[in-house]
Amino acid sequence: MQSIRTVSIIGTGSYVPEKVLTNHDLEKIVDTTDEWIHSRTGMRERHIASPDQATSDLGTEAAKVALIDAGIDAEELDLIIVATLSPDMFFPSTACFVQDKIGAKNAFCYDLGAACSGFLFALDAAKNQIACGAVKTALVIGAEKMSTFIDWKDRGTCILFGDGAGAAVLQAGGEGRGIMQSVMGSDGSLADLLWTPGGGSRNPISHEMIDQGMQYLKMKGRDVFKYAVNRMTESVIQALEKNEVSVDEIKCFIPHQANIRIIDAIAKRLNIADRIYTNVEKYANTSSAALAMALDEAAKDGTLKKGDLVAMTVFGGGFTWGANVLEWSKS
Repeated sequence: MQSIRTVSIIGTGSYVPEKVLTNHDLEKIVDTTDEWIHSRTGMRERHIASPDQATSDLGTEAAKVALIDAGIDAEELDLIIVATLSPDMFFPSTACFVQDKIGAKNAFCYDLGAACSGFLFALDAAKNQIACGAVKTALVIGAEKMSTFIDWKDRGTCILFGDGAGAAVLQAGGEGRGIMQSVMGSDGSLADLLWTPGGGSRNPISHEMIDQGMQYLKMKGRDVFKYAVNRMTESVIQALEKNEVSVDEIKCFIPHQANIRIIDAIAKRLNIADRIYTNVEKYANTSSAALAMALDEAAKDGTLKKGDLVAMTVFGGGFTWGANVLEWSKS
């Protein structure tokens, strides 16, 4: 089977639920203020899914937009990957539910779990399957309903997250270099700094587990901040070197939308403040969906131009992290 050298993004899409939860709304729930949240995180509001919306519903809406943008029908998809840490259920995969909802009957489907790094990891997996000739067209989705396992009494975490989904359609061919090589890493020894300890086989669902609040996201923020800044900065440098691209050639840097202080620290270290793309103010941290949503917005608002080199970087629980470079091929 002949290897295909170039894989391009031919369409993007995103979706956020209708309900908006502002910092002023959070003032009524926990002991915090709009000024405190915004000064420390850059966030003003986040979107919250309705009780009858599952992660697959969010992902489906983003997928529909991406397919229209790509100008293809769902039946043309060979592969669907959904990156998520908030699946509809343990199994079947959320990707299978999305497949059914959009009518992508010819695609094989699976979920990928890498926390906030999920979309970049999934993008790389899909790109490689296309590059080797195994599939022609893939749909990659980052989708999260973070509100389902946030402790709304914990002001240290409940202010940080929102719900949403982003998607990209990948296909063989296209002008330029397309999606280039990625750099990815993990460190499981630091898992307890950012995790949800209950609900799986280690701590199964029980009254005792729920009474202890183990079903909620737990985070040691200061430690996460330090590792996130270091790993994201290092991975960008490594990805640029791997692809023989200089930092000056990059037109747009899209980091994981976790916290404006993390983003600012990375921008300062790389001297790229004038080229950083952020939307954390509007959506907060949507985990696997954040990078996908930011990429879609940058494409739709005219930030990305055909031929632009784009660098993306992520960091998430695991720990997981990574960066990649791509040449934007859409007009």
